[in-house]
Amino acid sequence: MSQLVLEQCSVRGHEQVCFFNYPDVGLKLIVAIHDTTLGPSLGGCRMRIYQNEAQAIDDVLRLSEGMTYKSALAGLNLGGGKSCILANPAMTEGREPLFKKLGDCLNHLGGRYIVAEDMGTCVEDMMWVKSKSRHVAGTDPKSGGMGDPSPWTALGVFNATRAAVERVFPGKSGLEGLRVSVQGVGHVGMYLVEHLTKAGAKVTVCDTNAQSIKTAVEKFGVEVASTDAIYDVPCDIFAPCAIGQTVNADTLKRLSCKIISGAANNQLPDSSVYEILRAKKIVYCPDFAINSGGVICVAAEASEAGATISWVKEKVEGIYNTTCMVLDESQRSGRDAEVVAIQLAKDRIADAKRRMK
Repeated sequence: MSQLVLEQCSVRGHEQVCFFNYPDVGLKLIVAIHDTTLGPSLGGCRMRIYQNEAQAIDDVLRLSEGMTYKSALAGLNLGGGKSCILANPAMTEGREPLFKKLGDCLNHLGGRYIVAEDMGTCVEDMMWVKSKSRHVAGTDPKSGGMGDPSPWTALGVFNATRAAVERVFPGKSGLEGLRVSVQGVGHVGMYLVEHLTKAGAKVTVCDTNAQSIKTAVEKFGVEVASTDAIYDVPCDIFAPCAIGQTVNADTLKRLSCKIISGAANNQLPDSSVYEILRAKKIVYCPDFAINSGGVICVAAEASEAGATISWVKEKVEGIYNTTCMVLDESQRSGRDAEVVAIQLAKDRIADAKRRMK
């Protein structure tokens, strides 16, 4: 297993992967630090039941690499990191000591990794971390934090979707009347549905959580599909907002959309699907280029200078321009949008390395 991890680190360019095991509080934690050229790594802590440790390692390595590109494209002086706790996210008993121990683990890393909430974790969890470590963001506004970053992630994705619509539907500047399928209505997905319905889009949602579906229907009047049938719903835009790798060779055969623009990380399994996207003439908005609203929010909190809501809002609105730049260059050069976005991020990091010499 150690050889496998080192091989993956070599291929992906990771600087550090750490494993923490504290059975007394039930903490099994993996922290991956991808690149700290631009600054300390920052990324959320995902709490999830994995099929096995190999799946958890693959998840945290992919996510941390994506965070490097996300922060670089967003113009932040931060590197990419991510962590995952191998545990049931619904656990309540013993949750406080577990997250306090996570704070101790962060202190061992000496500030190379800053944590925030992610899938399965919340503001309260980060407050427990904060009681032990200062290397945390996404904490309660009452204590000087920026709170839940989900609304900002959703706003950034919505801005990116507008940019894609303008390119796919010439002459159309809004989403009025367009059909959008939203896969997952958790924290981010629900906020995205709010933006979409306010803009006049016709929205269909799916989720494994019955209460989330009920809330989406009652608040926004959306249609509902099963988690499998969502791929077959006729739509103009498909918005993955749940787990990663749901846009793959199998699901693309079923999707009828013209745009894929969602908040989930690692939406594509690998570059093998580029050809399918091209053949179906689907415009794909690279996830790490458009879902950076959350990291912008927590970056503001992590900044020693301190940033204002107006700064966050301006940066998140800038995701529209970033999306325009990526999609326009993809169209001009004939390169896939994700390839363009990764290269833009790598160029910024390479420039920073040259200036360090």
